[in-house]
Amino acid sequence: MRFCCEQFSITLEGKVLFAPLNFNAQGGEQVCIMGPSGSGKSTLLSAIAGTIEPIFRCHGDLRLNNNSLIGQNLANRKVGMMFQEDLLFPHLNVAQNLAFALPQGLCADQRRDKINQALAAADMAGFNTRDVATLSGGQRSRISLLRTLLAEPKLLLLDEPFAKLDKPLRQSFRQFVLSHIQAAQIPAILVSHDLSDAEDCQVVELCIP
Repeated sequence: MRFCCEQFSITLEGKVLFAPLNFNAQGGEQVCIMGPSGSGKSTLLSAIAGTIEPIFRCHGDLRLNNNSLIGQNLANRKVGMMFQEDLLFPHLNVAQNLAFALPQGLCADQRRDKINQALAAADMAGFNTRDVATLSGGQRSRISLLRTLLAEPKLLLLDEPFAKLDKPLRQSFRQFVLSHIQAAQIPAILVSHDLSDAEDCQVVELCIP
């Protein structure tokens, strides 16, 4: 997998939010997008995901495995997204939350195996029937990431997913995310204000013209 951002910029009512961007991310690599508040970091992720509001205009190209994402509908993009909030369904238990993301066409045994494997990888084996309200913040974050990855995205977008975690948990969860990106061999785009999140990865600074 390879993601390419080519001379890409966004305008709002004719005003350019940031100078044109050029960067690549290979499978297993993470690019960290940084910049001042209001520079368009989250708007950039929305453009990549295909959820950007029509009041914005996109210029340049976004390519995933040599296929342009511009104009593609949300379902065809195969882009996963994780936010600051875990967005777990409170009326579903852990396994049901994970099952929600599984591709169609799997039999019951396959679904159960995928969920069990995911939980084991997160050090949460046996949590299948746990109420999500009983999970710690770190556990909820891990379940949220696992649910995103079980949908088998070709690109992962991370919108400040570590921002609400305390420092020790932030560091361990950052490593957990990176290890899963590398295992899945998909590129990832991370938005953050924290320089520590940018360790060992390419940094792209948004510049306001």
